[in-house]
Amino acid sequence: MLTFIKKIIFSSIKTKKLKQKNSLKNSDETILQIGEALSHQIAKRFKRALAIRFVDAGSCNACELEVHAVNNPYYNLERFNIHFVASPRHADLLLVTGPVTRNMKESLQKTYEAMPFPKLVIALGDCAHCGGVFKNSDAIIGAVNKVIPVNYVITGCPPSPIAIMQGILKAVSIKT
Repeated sequence: MLTFIKKIIFSSIKTKKLKQKNSLKNSDETILQIGEALSHQIAKRFKRALAIRFVDAGSCNACELEVHAVNNPYYNLERFNIHFVASPRHADLLLVTGPVTRNMKESLQKTYEAMPFPKLVIALGDCAHCGGVFKNSDAIIGAVNKVIPVNYVITGCPPSPIAIMQGILKAVSIKT
């Protein structure tokens, strides 16, 4: 143990500074461009902030992790006037992940029915779009559009936070 501590104390520093990659700079610029377009479209269509109700209809949680990433300090959807709400009565957009399980069918329908008009629904991820890896399971009904109408689909397993932001922008831009 003593020799290990001596080795740590008397060894020279062998770390290197990482170079700033251009891809990070481009990513930051992309986030800001999409965010500014989102803010503009939200202000144009809703005249206030966009309220999103998020529902997991039976997924593996990969898409949920990406939704949480979109809400973290790096992407920070709040700065672009997008808020996640707890009640569907306050929501403008319903964001659904995962294939709809038999146990979640009624809850998803009630959530959709509780939303005020105009109702926007996004199916997030391959599972919500077509069933994904759970397609042939007896526990699921299938894609979200088999239970409630879907306005826009964001594909990917799981989709990246930037793809989620772009999908929300496209869904908000669609005329209903």
